[in-house]
Amino acid sequence: MKPFADLARFINPVNVAVVGASGRPSSQGGRLYENLVHHSRIQGKVYAVNPAYTQIGDAPCWPSVRELPDDAIDVALVIVNATRVLDTLRQCAERKIPYAIVMSSGFSEAGEAGRALEQDIAQLCRDTGLHVYGPNCPGFVNVRDRVGMTFSPAFRHDLNAGSIGLATQGGGLGRNLLQGLAHGEGVGLWFSAGNEVDLEIPDFVACMAQDPQIKVIGLLMEGIKDGRRLTVALEMARQRGKPVVVLKIGHSEAGIRAAQSHTASIAGSAAINSAVFRQFGAIEVDDLDQLLAVARLLALGSPKPGTGLGIYTFSGGTAALTTDIAGMANLPMAVFTDQTNAKLKSLLPDFANIANPVDTTADILRDQDAANECLRVICNDPNVGAVLFPIPMDYGEVTDGIAQSIIEVSKSAPVPIIPVWMSRRMGGGFQLLEQHGLQPFLSVSGAIAALSRIWPPSGKPSAAASAHQPTVAGASVPAGHACGRQQTSEAQAKALLRQAGLPMPRNEIATSARQAAAAAAGLGFPVVMKIVSPDIAHKTECGGVRLDINSEAAAAAAFDSIRAAVQQAAPHARIDGVLVEAMLPAGGHEVLVGVHRDTAFGLVLTFGLGGIFVETLRDAAHRLIPLQRQDAHDLIREIRNAAILQGVRGQPPGDLSALEDLILKVSAFAESHADTLLELELNPVWVGPAGQGAVPLDALIATSASVEQPIATAKESTV
Repeated sequence: MKPFADLARFINPVNVAVVGASGRPSSQGGRLYENLVHHSRIQGKVYAVNPAYTQIGDAPCWPSVRELPDDAIDVALVIVNATRVLDTLRQCAERKIPYAIVMSSGFSEAGEAGRALEQDIAQLCRDTGLHVYGPNCPGFVNVRDRVGMTFSPAFRHDLNAGSIGLATQGGGLGRNLLQGLAHGEGVGLWFSAGNEVDLEIPDFVACMAQDPQIKVIGLLMEGIKDGRRLTVALEMARQRGKPVVVLKIGHSEAGIRAAQSHTASIAGSAAINSAVFRQFGAIEVDDLDQLLAVARLLALGSPKPGTGLGIYTFSGGTAALTTDIAGMANLPMAVFTDQTNAKLKSLLPDFANIANPVDTTADILRDQDAANECLRVICNDPNVGAVLFPIPMDYGEVTDGIAQSIIEVSKSAPVPIIPVWMSRRMGGGFQLLEQHGLQPFLSVSGAIAALSRIWPPSGKPSAAASAHQPTVAGASVPAGHACGRQQTSEAQAKALLRQAGLPMPRNEIATSARQAAAAAAGLGFPVVMKIVSPDIAHKTECGGVRLDINSEAAAAAAFDSIRAAVQQAAPHARIDGVLVEAMLPAGGHEVLVGVHRDTAFGLVLTFGLGGIFVETLRDAAHRLIPLQRQDAHDLIREIRNAAILQGVRGQPPGDLSALEDLILKVSAFAESHADTLLELELNPVWVGPAGQGAVPLDALIATSASVEQPIATAKESTV
């Protein structure tokens, strides 16, 4: 894996060069130069480079990077025609300039010629150690130190600094986030690296994870170039207590579709992305508003485990509505202590509701001191993790007073007070709250949605909360290997997996009706019989399966009928025989355990309810391989219908311990064959009652045919 870049000199440069600087203020080169010279706090010098000028303003302008003075330059900002970029970067490498920001467009976004240029830049970086940010990007902004390496005319206006770090794959949307944090806790660093030819989102996450002034990291991503590096960076942030909030654009399931297995078809790219974010502790959100809101809330501090939400308002209907929405989001409601209840009772009229949600009634609004004290009492209750204060209307001076109360109490409150301004008339109270950094939500549902993302789960922490250094199996294998697919038969797959320690039913391959009858008698009735062919993945669909065979005569007849049905349905399929296999007892649950190779993250394990309804139900959960014991435990319980496996309507619970063991063995098998494994599917897996185990009834393995003998073959015989 490519190591993360040290970005210290990039973030706080001493000397910078602007290649393409211009004396025309309206040009991009002119705005970039102006931002650095007039609106930034550069510690050293800003060198202008442009052969068209000898001087810009009062400063000299140099014809090329090669002809700059001998001073050490930390960053070169390149804003020239795309055809001149590569030569400029070669000069940067010759001058030992460690970083270059390429803002020019005309690269991979413009077609094949641009893609070729990017490949040349990437090779230059590998050969020389130069780090390139971009191309096709708006630049980098260090808000807290006022360094604007960007051509944006908005730079000088968007300088509300704070502890939130941003990394975005879109310049316009990134600026939207920056301006959305114009009050209260603002942005410290904003990376927007365009096409990411060298420096990528994981580099920025790792940098901000190690930055003591960054508390929260916000990501806006359109694509994931290197999933393995991203997971390592996310884990780095988690270990350092830096929450990461992610908005991943593209939630359609038009991603991975494999013709041969159910596993890949129910594990679309969006589902895998979401599963990886959960596994490595990142908080995924649905839109820009949520990204801003959740990042702001996390910058204030997460609620403590075991606490609940306090709701405080002066309108009974608002209190009921807010509580209902919180309940639908499964947010825990705080239970006030006796001391809190007693204090509220002494402060509020008899007809007020002092239990959570607190409805003070409008009477309290006439007494500012009492209103402040009520709010302060709720904030100080040890069972309260945050206080939501919905304000349903603008009442002029009255709601101005409410805003003042929230501002005053917030100064010393141990938990955040979160105002919601529900009226479209945004009067003086709204302006006061915003100016003091208490940006109100505009709807109760929006506030609850954001709070539900940050509230710690009840009970013990899951695997996602336990720190471990990730290794992602198979992440480096080219996706193109899937073009050379080699698939084993079910019998071969089961033999390989049996050698790896997975439990398998006893079976034998028959090549004649007489052999089938003998094999069935030897295994003991009842048996199941299935066609053996590397060309047939879904045997039931072509008449290749017979169940509940209870005699030798029935076994012989089944052999003949299977061969005839398959010959008609798949006349060109290679047939190795018929698998005769001992049937397991009725009454077990059917689940799926599968592995497929994700183009960004490598090998991913999928678990879900199995059998013939797997794609209809689409009830599945995912984890990157390798898995730990806690991962397997959580995976089983994460699916929507997990209660079925734990026993419903008098059925005994399934053997979940054995199922966990099976999942871990599949993970280990996949990891040991990470270089060549493309897919593995066990569907269905029979899960018996507690103590009876978990046994795969069908198996499929597909590997890359571009590697000789990718997985050692195993003898197909009775075991």
